Amino acid sequence: MPHSPIDTHSFEALQANVGADFVVTLVAAFAEEAPQLMAQLRQAHADADAERFETLAHTLKSNGVAFGATRLAEAARRLEWHGPSAEAAAIAELAAELDAALAALQTLARRQ
Repeated sequence: MPHSPIDTHSFEALQANVGADFVVTLVAAFAEEAPQLMAQLRQAHADADAERFETLAHTLKSNGVAFGATRLAEAARRLEWHGPSAEAAAIAELAAELDAALAALQTLARRQ
């Protein structure tokens, strides 16, 4: 059985630090912003825009870390390191991890 896309200890720590209600707001904002970030990352890849690509990968990595989405953060870290020379498969992996993380985050946030 695959591991959860969210480290529940990290998610619970976030809730304890900023409040469960505010985490619901943060998750909603991330869910709205994330597809745009992925689209921009794909465009930066197509344009071979290293600075923009690395910034977007870093943003996704940071969000992953903040929410306890460890697999998302790791996939984004690899892309940030490789830059726009990354393989399309790595971008597809990031997109899949993002989808899984968003679904799990929204489920966890609704429990509050």
